Amino acid sequence: MTAKIFIDGEVGTTGLQIRARLEGRSDVSLISLDEAVRKDASARRDAHAEADVSILCLPDDAAREAVALIDDPDARVIDASTAHRTADGWLYGFAEMTHDQGMRIADARRVSNPGCYALSSVALLRPLVSEGLVPSDFPVTINAVSGYTGGGKALIERMENPKAADAISSDYFVYGLGLEHKHVPEIQVRSLLDHRPLFVPSVGRFRQGMIVQVPLQLDALPDTPTVDAVHACLADWYRGRTFVSVADPADAAAHVAQLDPEALNWTNHLRIYVFGNAKHGQAVLAAVSDNLGKGAAGSAVQNMNLMLGFAETTGLEEPLKAA
Repeated sequence: MTAKIFIDGEVGTTGLQIRARLEGRSDVSLISLDEAVRKDASARRDAHAEADVSILCLPDDAAREAVALIDDPDARVIDASTAHRTADGWLYGFAEMTHDQGMRIADARRVSNPGCYALSSVALLRPLVSEGLVPSDFPVTINAVSGYTGGGKALIERMENPKAADAISSDYFVYGLGLEHKHVPEIQVRSLLDHRPLFVPSVGRFRQGMIVQVPLQLDALPDTPTVDAVHACLADWYRGRTFVSVADPADAAAHVAQLDPEALNWTNHLRIYVFGNAKHGQAVLAAVSDNLGKGAAGSAVQNMNLMLGFAETTGLEEPLKAA
């Protein structure tokens, strides 16, 4: 079977990464529009109708408009924008979120690809809330740093072109301090939290890679769980999964001095670490991933594989290119 894939928005950062992951495969063929008609509604409608799976790599409003172009309610669509991540009728495309989420994605017609920060945050929080170690009404704080490609073409230009009118010269900056980051609603909903988490993102001067951290004062949690109990909950949840893994205590100890946000670049992997100090009753959960890999394009390809009945790992076994 050769499946036809239309990436609507293939020239954007995520679209280019998805295309690069699919171009060498013999089980899919790409529908691509000439530049002259790339934004033409009629041409796009025809491409969506021809595709076995459409992948939307568009701004939110444009993604909603693209869905309106798709006449067949049974057409399979993956939306990489924020537009449908908490919307009715759309399944959240984090295959490892629950034990049956991958099977649900395989049967779905509308799948919303997670945001990069959100996927890591949900990966850390969902198991702990589900198993009762973190109450659903707990005041959660999330800190994160991402490579600048997460900001798309505009931020890439500002970081890489010193002659840009609004060029950024600093090596690190915090943003989103109005506390309205677009990933927060999906983090709250998919982590089963009663209240909005306090989310503080930042950007470093590196192209891609990400660390998301959730600090925990263990004595503020019911029954004061130990560091080992937190680790065991996460390890049990993700045991046997290909793309999400939990570092054992020895591995975590080896990264105490320095955790590298670029360690999993060009892959579809997410690695969870539990750092803790039993004497002080404190823990920090950390998730490392590629914001363009598992945080975007990699997840989209993984979801596409599931929806088409391919092996989940197809095209994702090896890094996209040497980091």
